[in-house]
Amino acid sequence: MGRWRAPAAASSVLVTAEGLRRLQEELGELWNLRRPEVVAALSAAAAEGDRSENAEYIYRKKQLAEIDRRVRYLGKRIPALRAQSGLPRDAGAIYFGAWFGVEDEDGGEHEYRIVGADESDARRGWISIDSPFARAALGRRVDDEFETATPTGLRRCPVTAVRYREAG
Repeated sequence: MGRWRAPAAASSVLVTAEGLRRLQEELGELWNLRRPEVVAALSAAAAEGDRSENAEYIYRKKQLAEIDRRVRYLGKRIPALRAQSGLPRDAGAIYFGAWFGVEDEDGGEHEYRIVGADESDARRGWISIDSPFARAALGRRVDDEFETATPTGLRRCPVTAVRYREAG
């Protein structure tokens, strides 16, 4: 008997143009490069004989299943995505694609970028448009302040910068 899981909330179909390009490249790499390599290694492992105790065979089957799962996901997701390019009408406010700075309680500044759910990356400060933090920031301008809930409580975030093109 399987464990029931509530369906995941539908994520936004917005993605940056470069994010869509990266997802398409990932799909091409998985299908044209990695999958054929794994299939060849799987065939070689299967030729070795007893598959029930063949660790290489078992590992390659799992690896192939992971690749196929990701290929299936990307194959369905990419056509549904809508690449957002260009500047919004009001480039002085935070909207999709914006890099923006906020000041923390200690006076330090952190920079974030609002991107699609498929391209979010916490290490780079890229946050999903679907996140509560991004939703709270939308429409704000420099010197505006917004509140967002965090695990440690309510956090006030003064906006220190808004831009739409990567610096440098």
